[in-house]
Amino acid sequence: MAELELEDGTIYYETSGDGPPLVFVHGGWMDGTAWEPQIDHFADDYRVVTIDVRGHGKTGVTAPDSYSIGLFTDDLEALFSTLEIERPILCGLSLGSMVVQEYLDRHPTDAAGAILGGAVRSMPPVDMPTELKSFWSPLPALSASLSLSGSEGTFRSMLYSIQATTGERWLSVDPEVRNAAIEQVGNVSSSEFRKIFGALYRYDPPELTGVETPTLVVHGDQEAPLVKRQGREIASEVAHGDQLELADSGHLVNQDRPRAFNRATTDFLEELPAA
Repeated sequence: MAELELEDGTIYYETSGDGPPLVFVHGGWMDGTAWEPQIDHFADDYRVVTIDVRGHGKTGVTAPDSYSIGLFTDDLEALFSTLEIERPILCGLSLGSMVVQEYLDRHPTDAAGAILGGAVRSMPPVDMPTELKSFWSPLPALSASLSLSGSEGTFRSMLYSIQATTGERWLSVDPEVRNAAIEQVGNVSSSEFRKIFGALYRYDPPELTGVETPTLVVHGDQEAPLVKRQGREIASEVAHGDQLELADSGHLVNQDRPRAFNRATTDFLEELPAA
């Protein structure tokens, strides 16, 4: 266990192994343990770093009244400074993929590589002007749901809505993975859930046309079609992008198909230019 002390909170992170830095950023309402299949696989050859983003896991509550993807990225930059990481290989899932995109926008040539699982550019995954987002904000309804049903109940309602819209199993095709993810959501307080949701909803994705970092986008075949479309946009915008779809997997693609995800990651890492 390690902690990064900041002025407005303490960020929990873990490191294992030695070698080039391979940094994992988890999805919304989860924590660094979501990457266990990758930690176990890559720690022999890489310096594996996981972080519990604000509001999640062992980091838990921090002082700000609201969160943003920019703030989460500030924390990642602070961690890299503390650990003296200069050329990270970044791997982000869902919310984590947004953090990685923000980092790439700020540092278009500084990362050695980027892997985006369940990659999404915005929530909802459609182009929407910022002013329209404010006008149609779901945050008041979300607050009401959190008051009545708590974090887990609200998350389940979100899942039902997505499944009804897409006709897919979406979150995960594995009942154990799905149940574990929902249980993690239940450990997040209602106030932190709202702050995390706000960060996702308010995020205005950057154009990635100046990004030179080799980037791999990975989705499961049960992913929402609009999310897949955004993944294709990411892969086409960066200078060196590619996209991969894994069968029999949902949004949590790294846990549904850990061996296939690790194999794809290994293949991608082996093709990266030498530092």
